[in-house]
Amino acid sequence: MAKLYFSYAAMNAGKSTILLQAAHNYQERGMNARLYTSALYADGGVGKISSRIGLDVAANLYSSEDNLLDQIIKANKDKKVDCIFVDEAQFLTATQVWQLARVADHMNIPVMCYGLRTDFQGKLFEGSAELLAIADILREIRTICECGRKATMVVRYDEHGQPMREGDQVAIGKEIYVSMCRKHWEEKMRDPGVVTSFRLEPNANTALTLDDDDDDSLAQLG
Repeated sequence: MAKLYFSYAAMNAGKSTILLQAAHNYQERGMNARLYTSALYADGGVGKISSRIGLDVAANLYSSEDNLLDQIIKANKDKKVDCIFVDEAQFLTATQVWQLARVADHMNIPVMCYGLRTDFQGKLFEGSAELLAIADILREIRTICECGRKATMVVRYDEHGQPMREGDQVAIGKEIYVSMCRKHWEEKMRDPGVVTSFRLEPNANTALTLDDDDDDSLAQLG
């Protein structure tokens, strides 16, 4: 039985490159891989999936109003569809994620979604949340922070190079995104007026104290 896959990562982890390689593997064997990407970032309304290493492949655009199940049923009647690939899957609606689940469950066509897990504020996107909830297979694609740790978060910088702590979840402009580990993301996102210091007590039941205005200033570490 076909499955619904979700491969997620922070920014610039190579998600699109991996998608295009997987789609190429299908096409190389004469199979019909149907590609989708979000219309939000489409240049001039032209659908394509681009990777950081210079690969560009044409793709079908989707917006939040589209019924992907209906589109895939129609496409499958014209020519058998062997696999569905969805880039920028974080921009799917919850309804569209369920439409793709039905493609896997009732049409027996594997669906492979690739996207971000969280936004610049550390909050789940709608599409990512639903995929994390119902996908059959979850895969983490890893990238690293400048410190060498695994990067799981993303910081949005404005055109002046300042980290943005507020704003719309989806912004199309001159913003720059940088992937970071949780520790360095928190440092960038913290209100500059709040000073927080950490003290680790050297004993078996280590206690972590947070010197700030939070009432819950003591956390016991097991």
